[in-house]
Amino acid sequence: MEAMMKRKKKTEKKDTVKKKTKKNKKVSSTRMLINTKTITDYSLKLFNGEEVVFFVVQPQNLSVMSKENIGAKIFALTNVVKGLNDIEIICLNSRDNFEENKYFLKKRIQEETEEVVIKLLKEDLYHLDKIQTQTATARLFLIAVRIKPDDQLEVHSLIHRIEKLIRMQNISVTRADKEMIKRMLAVYFEQNVTTSQFEDYDGKRWYDGIQ
Repeated sequence: MEAMMKRKKKTEKKDTVKKKTKKNKKVSSTRMLINTKTITDYSLKLFNGEEVVFFVVQPQNLSVMSKENIGAKIFALTNVVKGLNDIEIICLNSRDNFEENKYFLKKRIQEETEEVVIKLLKEDLYHLDKIQTQTATARLFLIAVRIKPDDQLEVHSLIHRIEKLIRMQNISVTRADKEMIKRMLAVYFEQNVTTSQFEDYDGKRWYDGIQ
């Protein structure tokens, strides 16, 4: 009898653990995992109440600048970093990353026995190498500024002040809008730069099409 009671208690404990696990799975989501609550017209809202505003920095061709000009650019960027709290500088690829595709093609070339197929696979590999060589210097630079929950009452005026402070240092920037933020996240998480327009909800275009 005592053995039966012990087995019953163990079963009840297991059931409780399973219920808690299921409950936690329901609460968790991809957005919570990457701490992204929603995307507004001007910022990325986080679950901790903060907002992140992104400014896209227009690239400069340093190869044609003198040492004095390069030093001035570095000094100006230093002033921006010192003048703003909770600032981050982000560098992203501005093209697709084909490393996994190239790895797959190389593996197929080693496994393949037909010469014609091997030749085609090598041509595909050469094509990917050529694309990466042509776009090797394609990068996207951003200045990210975190806005605390206490500062969000005057968020628009605060964003304008930040943008003005950056421009005062002769740094050409463009404030990222909703579409730009979505493209940036796509590049950051899955190296996707080929999609021209991102949906707010997966499959939204098909839903709109039948209305």
